[in-house]
Amino acid sequence: MDDIEKELLERKKQLDEIKAPDELEGRLKLALDAAPATKKVMPKWVMTIVALFFLSLVSYNYNGLAYYGKKIIGFDDLMGGTLAELNEEGMGQTIGQQVVLEDGSQLTVDGIMTDANQLILYYTLSKVKDQEDITFAKITGFLTDSNRGAGTSMLNEEQSEIKGELFFDPVSPFAKKLMLEFTKLTEGGAFMSGSISFPYDPNKAMQTEIKQNIKKKVKVDKGKINFKTITATPTVTMIKGTVDVENLDRVQLPFDKVELLANGQSVELLGSGITSSLGGAKFELRFSALPKKLDSLELVVNEFVGYTTVNEQIPLSTTAEQPFKMNGYDLWVKDAVKTDAGVEITIATDEDVLLDDVSVEGQDGIVPLETTLRQNYETTENEKVVKVRTLLFATDALPDTLQIKGMHHMKAVGEKIEIPVK
Repeated sequence: MDDIEKELLERKKQLDEIKAPDELEGRLKLALDAAPATKKVMPKWVMTIVALFFLSLVSYNYNGLAYYGKKIIGFDDLMGGTLAELNEEGMGQTIGQQVVLEDGSQLTVDGIMTDANQLILYYTLSKVKDQEDITFAKITGFLTDSNRGAGTSMLNEEQSEIKGELFFDPVSPFAKKLMLEFTKLTEGGAFMSGSISFPYDPNKAMQTEIKQNIKKKVKVDKGKINFKTITATPTVTMIKGTVDVENLDRVQLPFDKVELLANGQSVELLGSGITSSLGGAKFELRFSALPKKLDSLELVVNEFVGYTTVNEQIPLSTTAEQPFKMNGYDLWVKDAVKTDAGVEITIATDEDVLLDDVSVEGQDGIVPLETTLRQNYETTENEKVVKVRTLLFATDALPDTLQIKGMHHMKAVGEKIEIPVK
C-alpha cells in the first residue's frame, strides 16, 4: 500500500467519526445538481488531491455550522420573553472567555447577543466570598466605544457565584475583538480596575427587520416632540428623535404614555432615555421586539407633560382622610408641625404631579417654599401610587392655608402616527 492510499484510509476513518449537520446533504445535492455534466475523466492523482481537499473542507465547515445549534447556558432566570426565545433558537454567540482577578475570583464572559440596536452580554463571577460589588463601564474595540445601559444580576444559594445580564450600545460591525472594562470592590474595601477581551464575529449579529424614517412632529402643551427614526431588530425596537418641551424635566417619566401599536396591540415599553446636547434634547424609546408577522404599526402619544394654572388655597385643617380636589387631582395634607428649622408640611399627590409656586399664608403673611426635605412613593389601600413629600417653610407660626399657583402633570394629547410597514 503506497503512502497516498494510507493517507486516504486515515482520512476516511476521520470522516466516519464526524457527524455532519443535517443541512449539509441538501447543500451538496443542490451544488451537484447545478454543476454541468462532463465526460472527461480526471487522472488518479488529481482525484486524490480533490478527495483530500474535500475531507479537510468538510471537517472545517462542520465546526462553523455546529455553532448555530449552541445556546448560552445557565441564564434562564435572567433571560425573559423575546431574549429567551432567541437563545432557544441559538441566535446568540457563545464565548466562554475567562480571567482570574487579583482577589482570586474568576470572571467569565459566557455569551453575547448582538444586533443594530444593542449588545447584550452574559457573564459569571465565580469564587466570590459574598455579594461582591462589581461594576461594568463599557465595551471597546475597533471603531467601538459602547456605553453600558441597564443590567441585572443574581447570586446563587451558596453565595459563591454571580450571574449577570448587561445591555450595551451597539458595537461596530467591523470589530473582531471586544474588551469589557470593569471595576471591582475587593474584600479590603479597595477598588481595582480591569478588563477582559473576547472574540466577536459580526457576521453572527442578528439582522435588522425594520429601519426607516418617521419624520413626524407632535405638538404638546409646552412644546413639540419630533419622532425621527424607528429601528426594529430581533431583540428590541428603538424609536429615536428630539424633544423641545419647556417643562420636560418636571415629571419623572414624560414618555411613559407614548405607546407603540403593532397589529393593533400594544408593544411593551421597556424604557426611555433623554440626553441633552448643544442641538437640544434627544430621546430614545425602547420597546419589545415586534411580531414576526406585521400588518400595521402605529405610534400614539396618549399623554405628555403639561402645565395647569390652579390658584388654589388649601386649608391646613384638611386631614389626610379628606383629600382636597385640585383640578381633578387629589391632594392630601398629612401633617403640619413646627420644628427648629421652621414649619414642615407633609402632603401627598398623584405620582405625576409637581406643584409650582407654592407658599403658605398665616399670621406671618405669605411665606414661600424654602425647600423640599423628603420625598418617596406610597401605595394606598386601593392600590393607587401617590407621591409623598415634606415641604419646609421659614416661619415660626403654623399657617392657615397652603397656596398653590400651578402644577406640572401628564396631560392628554391623543395624537397618532401611522408608520408604513414595508
